[in-house]
Amino acid sequence: MDVQPVSTMSQDLSPPPPDNTLLIVDDDRAFLQRLARAMEARGFEVEAAASVEEGLGMLKRRPPAFAVVDMRLDDGNGIDVIATLKELRPDSRAVVLTGYGNIATAVTAVKIGAVDYLAKPADADDVYNALVASADDKAPPPENPMSADRVRWEHIQRVYELCNRNVSETARRLNMHRRTLQRILAKRAPK
Repeated sequence: MDVQPVSTMSQDLSPPPPDNTLLIVDDDRAFLQRLARAMEARGFEVEAAASVEEGLGMLKRRPPAFAVVDMRLDDGNGIDVIATLKELRPDSRAVVLTGYGNIATAVTAVKIGAVDYLAKPADADDVYNALVASADDKAPPPENPMSADRVRWEHIQRVYELCNRNVSETARRLNMHRRTLQRILAKRAPK
């Protein structure tokens, strides 16, 4: 399949790989349609799903080489889609998108096999580059490292996710009073 460059594409993008099947799972239908069109313009054969259930059905019929999955969907967690994809096709490359960025969810996504984690709204070029990047490509170190308060908050979020969002269990593991934990979880992430 010969792919012609599209005028909106960046000139430094590499061509898509030979198996160019891509599943995109996102419950924001407008974003889903825009990203699907953008990835088709970049040479991918795209299937789009608006729910975990729909995405899992598509995976089981034809496991794609690539996936872009929203972390939080109306009917469940995008992690389930990535875990199933990795079972069915271990060589696949998945990217997680989320509007709720924190290190805990990024760590979870990478542990189950995602190759990258991008905050929404993600640029189509960023998604494309994350999908086709070689394993040797390393992200540059951050220009502004996290504050100690932010690191603490991220740790609490990670334990909270590991405890399946159970406040009592998280408070017990962190040796913290439950109400104190609830106040921390209710606040925005520190800078």
